[in-house]
Amino acid sequence: MLPAFTLPDRFSDWFSRRGWSPRSHQLELTQAALDGESALLIAPTGGGKTLAGFLASLIELEQRGKSNLGRPALHTLYISPLKALAVDVARNLMTPVEEMGLDIRIETRTGDTPQSKRQRQRANPPDILLTTPEQLALFIASDHAAEFFADLKCVIIDEIHAIAPGKRGDLLSLGLATLAQWAPACRFLGLSATVHDPSILQRWLGVRQDQPALIKSSGGVSADVEIMVSEERIPWSGHSGRFAAAEVYERIKSAKMALVFVNTRAQAELMFQELWNENEDGLAIALHHGSLAKDQRRRVEAAMASGAIKAVVCTSTLALGIGWGEVDLVIQ
Repeated sequence: MLPAFTLPDRFSDWFSRRGWSPRSHQLELTQAALDGESALLIAPTGGGKTLAGFLASLIELEQRGKSNLGRPALHTLYISPLKALAVDVARNLMTPVEEMGLDIRIETRTGDTPQSKRQRQRANPPDILLTTPEQLALFIASDHAAEFFADLKCVIIDEIHAIAPGKRGDLLSLGLATLAQWAPACRFLGLSATVHDPSILQRWLGVRQDQPALIKSSGGVSADVEIMVSEERIPWSGHSGRFAAAEVYERIKSAKMALVFVNTRAQAELMFQELWNENEDGLAIALHHGSLAKDQRRRVEAAMASGAIKAVVCTSTLALGIGWGEVDLVIQ
């Protein structure tokens, strides 16, 4: 029997200093990735799947040599379905990198990234780049893209269950096939919440026509799901919860941190205003949707990450995989 896989001392010591132990699925995915294998990890919310996806890359980058082309090279490409998720993961990933003193450069490339920074990234790639499917499509179609991705060692697709089934998944699969041709040594890792049939995602992730390994984690936190029955008069027309704003506000008051999801940006503005009309306690309630300026969205995200906010009225911009650890109430 082969000995159980263990993390290098620098990484195991970091877990120990935080009072943690690496989970079995994190070790299993790291070992598969270090062996050059592609894999799909199925883990529940709070299972540490994002860190699991990056551990092998961090280990390789700590032990790296020069690139094949003798210049700075992109090692790991992380693909997120949401801009806010890419930014949040980058922020969270910097914690172990800084605490372990790793010499690793991590950057994001989304629709918010200024052109000057995009040009600099092309000339001087970071070690890890976090982006979205649309930005990857634009990058692949640009000049000298094959040279840029030639040294790529790992692609991580987060929340793969939210991307693969639709048009975005079809387009992204073409991009991944191109990356596999340009970077033959690249492995592909998919991260997903619990799904009914993982084999569908395995086939989608099988860029090289092979079946990626399936790694599953048990456990996770069970959600308490209920329907909030309003005592207010429900309007005959319209699809807004504004009539129940007072009751939603009472729920927010008793929560540590709440997310209030609506369908559209206009509904977000209207519900936010209704909650502020109820906000006699001066609670820190914020607004987040795709039409807001980047700086305003980033301030809200930073406030959530630090626990300095009580609730956020939002669209799907905050819907997938974002690690707001203090959230204990979600209202749809």
